[in-house]
Amino acid sequence: MSVTRSVEVAGQQPYRIVIGPGLLGGGAAMSEHVRGRHVLLVSDSTVAPLYAATVREALHAARDDLMVGTFVLTAGEASKNLDSFSAAIDALATLGTNRDGCIFALGGGVVGDLAGFAAACWMRGIDCVQLPTTLLAMVDSSVGGKTAVDTRHGKNLVGAFHPPRAVFADTDTLRTLPRRELRAGLAEVIKYGAIRDPRLFQWLETVNAELLAGDEDTLGLAIAGSCEHKAEIVERDPLERGERALLNFGHTFAHAIETEQGYGGLNHGEAVAVGMLLAARLSAMLGMADAADAHRLESMLLSYQLPIAVPDGLGAEPLLARMRLDKKNLAGRLRLVLWRGVGRAEVVADVDESDVLAVLNG
Repeated sequence: MSVTRSVEVAGQQPYRIVIGPGLLGGGAAMSEHVRGRHVLLVSDSTVAPLYAATVREALHAARDDLMVGTFVLTAGEASKNLDSFSAAIDALATLGTNRDGCIFALGGGVVGDLAGFAAACWMRGIDCVQLPTTLLAMVDSSVGGKTAVDTRHGKNLVGAFHPPRAVFADTDTLRTLPRRELRAGLAEVIKYGAIRDPRLFQWLETVNAELLAGDEDTLGLAIAGSCEHKAEIVERDPLERGERALLNFGHTFAHAIETEQGYGGLNHGEAVAVGMLLAARLSAMLGMADAADAHRLESMLLSYQLPIAVPDGLGAEPLLARMRLDKKNLAGRLRLVLWRGVGRAEVVADVDESDVLAVLNG
């Protein structure tokens, strides 16, 4: 993809998402967002060997006064915990980071979430620049300022809203992305069509071969379109008090699956694919949508080689127990994002647990 695209996120703390090739080498553009002299580059054991040196060298070339430290997590969701958060805080302290310091989050959603949370907490909040290197992070977790870590009780239960100063989505990094991770990111792209854009959903039904093959121009269109949808939502509802909850379509089921598997089975995008289909089937069971819509979503997920079933060995009751801890719930009652067909999602309160169990049991 030779085109560089940008998406503006408005609101009280506006920022720009830049999408295109070669961005990690653009030290001048990245360093514009560093107000002080201290930068902590947070990455993981998979991404750091590939791209950390490029980012460090680009920043130093643009500003030779910068003090750039590096903190590297072990790759994987299991590292997104309070112990790693504490280690990141120690790294900020060792670097001598002041309130005008900045964290650069180089990696996927785990790195972005943890680095953003550390930025939100260090000295009550320093700047963070997101450098997503996975499709899933580019279209979802790097945008909107949700930061968090997991606990043994569930996913993303400890966190803060902390919008980034900027997002640089270097599409060259997708060339080294494993095919499984590419498919996981496409699940989140499908989500935007499912919750609010029937035309996007229809387009995705026609370009699965191009996207699965990693076609640069098609991926660029998918990333920009997804970011535009998320930007429109988060600028109206930055703290998820209304419309933004729709972005969690399928996620209550997904987070329960991930947590119950100990973050060692389905990855996030795969779990979201299963969760979206469960939400669609529950919507049909409740009479909110035609069963044909769930079948259409199932066909879409299969065409993108994504899973559609709860993994073997996970019981419905334990999954329901995990779902009871979801952040959308109120007064101990389940609130789920369901739909009335493609492009028409809504939050439904007081969902009967027996119906959820029925769907989980297939």
